[in-house]
Amino acid sequence: MKWRVMLVALLLFAGCGKPQEQTYQPVFSQHGADAPGEFIVGIHPLHNPKRLLEVYGPVIDQLNAAIPQARFVLEASRNYEEFEKKLYAGHFDFAMPNPYQTVRSLKFGYRVFGKMGDDELFRGIILVRKDGGINKATDLKGKKVSYPAPTALAATMMPQYYLHTHGIDVNRDIENLYVGSQESSIMNVLRGHVAAGATWPVPWITFQQEQPEMAAQLVVKWQTETLPNNGWVVKNVVAPELASEVGRVLVGLNATAEGRAMLAKMGITHFELATDETYQPVQQYLKVFSETVRQIEY
Repeated sequence: MKWRVMLVALLLFAGCGKPQEQTYQPVFSQHGADAPGEFIVGIHPLHNPKRLLEVYGPVIDQLNAAIPQARFVLEASRNYEEFEKKLYAGHFDFAMPNPYQTVRSLKFGYRVFGKMGDDELFRGIILVRKDGGINKATDLKGKKVSYPAPTALAATMMPQYYLHTHGIDVNRDIENLYVGSQESSIMNVLRGHVAAGATWPVPWITFQQEQPEMAAQLVVKWQTETLPNNGWVVKNVVAPELASEVGRVLVGLNATAEGRAMLAKMGITHFELATDETYQPVQQYLKVFSETVRQIEY
């Protein structure tokens, strides 16, 4: 499958530099809607590109096996900025954006047909070192805080709103560092480059499982409320019947042991069907955030 070809290219970069400093250069498909029956699938950078392809590549294989009349090609993006540029330009035929990007994509020719389940996981968490001396939010004044990207909803906006409601002017009281990925935000806390780092539960759970000794040096100091989880969107020009088939395959993953293993690697138990209206709470949240914390397009 083509996602495996891209993964090999990514692995060539794996031995260069420190983990959080690696710059992966995915090999991007040159095809898509121009090739008959071929559809580009984009996943927002909730992991670094290498891990994202490892986790979501098998799902693309499943789609290709279950829907033989179409060919699905997974395309990773280097960072949030590049993913959003492609999404809003209509480059992806199918995409799994974060809820903020999901809401915005509706203005650029997409519609919602599904989403990740487990909404209780879609919240921001703020990590500190156990020996860092941070006990209350206002202890962060004058210090650095890391986040994956300005447009990460759970891992950036929701933590910033939490700090805003707990005595921190995020535009003046702290230095915000956008470090490119969830993993990098965690590592910046671990290495003492920042006093606190924001992420969301899925990458933190994975980090605890894969690096327990490192994770033991950190603690989740605060967590936010929840919102609807990451969405699945499709371009309006794609046949509704095909979108329904893709939704059927995604929702059905938890019906088999193989599918449940794929979902476990994503840190969720299931996908579910959804519509544009599912994300109205996100729209309202973004309005409040933009009016009170910092201005964003939504």
